[in-house]
Amino acid sequence: MTDTKSNAMWGGRFAAGPDAIMEAINASIGFDKRLARQDIDGSRAHAAMLAHQGIVDVKDADAIREGLLTVLSEIEGGNFTFSTALEDIHMNVEARLAELIGAPAGRLHTARSRNDQVATDFKLWVRGQMDAAMDGLEALMRALLGQADAGADWVMPGFTHLQTAQPVTWGHHMMAYVEMFGRDLSRFRDARARMNECPLGAAALAGTSFPIDRDMTATALGFDRPAANSLDAVSDRDFALEFLAAATICAIHLSRFAEELVIWSSAQFRFVTLSDRFSTGSSIMPQKKNPDAAELIRAKIGRILGANVALLTVMKGLPLAYSKDMQEDKEQVFDAADTLMLALAAMEGMVRDMTANRDALEAAASSGFSTATDLADWLVRELDMPFRDAHHVTGALVKMAEDAGCDLPDLALEQMQRVEGRITMGVYDVLGVHNSVASRMSYGGTAPVQVRAQIARWKERLA
Repeated sequence: MTDTKSNAMWGGRFAAGPDAIMEAINASIGFDKRLARQDIDGSRAHAAMLAHQGIVDVKDADAIREGLLTVLSEIEGGNFTFSTALEDIHMNVEARLAELIGAPAGRLHTARSRNDQVATDFKLWVRGQMDAAMDGLEALMRALLGQADAGADWVMPGFTHLQTAQPVTWGHHMMAYVEMFGRDLSRFRDARARMNECPLGAAALAGTSFPIDRDMTATALGFDRPAANSLDAVSDRDFALEFLAAATICAIHLSRFAEELVIWSSAQFRFVTLSDRFSTGSSIMPQKKNPDAAELIRAKIGRILGANVALLTVMKGLPLAYSKDMQEDKEQVFDAADTLMLALAAMEGMVRDMTANRDALEAAASSGFSTATDLADWLVRELDMPFRDAHHVTGALVKMAEDAGCDLPDLALEQMQRVEGRITMGVYDVLGVHNSVASRMSYGGTAPVQVRAQIARWKERLA
């Protein structure tokens, strides 16, 4: 017997409905039901345009638009029964609309295809996720600005190769992440502007012979303009790829910061204390306070990068226009978006709640010969010594301090003069970590006055 319910969407070409395996592989309703609101918004805009152009009777269009609101209410209220036999969100909505309003529902699909319909729905959903990501990034950046403001002149060690390099300020370190996440913010903004063209009206691939007004539907759905080529409009998934690319880079930045928080919160560093809200205990070791939220954020990059690679792989060999392969575009994007938003929210919470240990930061900044470069620079400036010679002299003084079990500022002048007789008491002015950071006055440097200038700049940009 013919399965008339599932066969109806394909028309008279097929004598029998799909068997269970085909139905299972073909159906997308298990995940694309997340597009319900976007699907209904697009359909309501399409119906209004059809009526405005005289393609569909105004009464029928009004019934369609009101019926779609009822369907949306049922879905959002949890009172809607989704059917796998109807494949996707588009057919599920249309079938329920027909039950509610009867024959006029059949006019809704005039001058469109599921190809331009799904492209429009998916674009609307991704655009909303880009907006959410930008909101999350701005919130995180404000939290970082709060930390930077509080510790603009707190000294800490700066690292290369995770070895003590030069003193920096806590505020400077926080502002490095503001810059990183600021670039992420700009990537989402750029991608959003580029994607904001409406596919609706491209129909299956060639456009339509009906006198539609694509500018009307584009405006109604918040797009800047209709997509200019119908073939491209239905086959384009660049917007999803750009979202995943931006999300991947953002997740890398989140992971790098999470790694630092894991290190900094350890007993060996004690640079920061994470709040109890974002830490867990041990089932066997009562002293433990584990930075689990940071560790999980550090791991989330794997899911987001995986989604990026998966969709790139799906799209890389497809001819124009639509292929069923493109049904595999959504689950990866849905998961990546959920993962990114959770990671952003968790990181913002950790940053807002964490306490920087000023004393531990300063003690660490003062160790490890962190002012060695300041000493070399002093030799160049005051003694007119070539930098390579100054580097050699400084290395010898570091070795002397290391052998003596002290730091550079603890060496007596007489000891230093054994290595370079022209050294004077003025050298001690640059050997303190506070003097070191204060001297880094170049634009973008770690001097507190420079840090505060960058904080002010970003506060204005985010206002």
